[in-house]
Amino acid sequence: MAGELTLRVITPERIAMDTTATSVRIPGVDGSMGILARHAGMVAALDTGQLRFSAADGEHRMFVNGGFAEVRDNTVRVVTEAGEHAAEIDVERAREAEKRARERIHVGTAGPETHYDSLRAEAALRRAQLRLLVSGGAPHQSSS
Repeated sequence: MAGELTLRVITPERIAMDTTATSVRIPGVDGSMGILARHAGMVAALDTGQLRFSAADGEHRMFVNGGFAEVRDNTVRVVTEAGEHAAEIDVERAREAEKRARERIHVGTAGPETHYDSLRAEAALRRAQLRLLVSGGAPHQSSS
């Protein structure tokens, strides 16, 4: 039987997850990483994305917004700006955020301030789409 490890997801506001898992998959900045029991110690930078884990009661998903993960002594600690369980995501709010971000990207004009605003809008669009992916609500397809 596969071993177990502890998964803790910590945000500035709360401990979003503290459970036992058989496997964890995190969105590293260099790609998705899988972690099993007895994994070697490591620290990894996280990208915004989907954290998935398997537990005795099935597969689970969370949205995480960057941060880092530490693996040590059969414990995975994820420290992130936001950690939201799939059921906690407000799908309508995420769809509205996606729509606003698309509008901001579409309106873009020339200039250094606009470039910064475009980058922020693209990041907001990505976060909204990832929240929809984690929640099971499909993001809208781009019309460009």
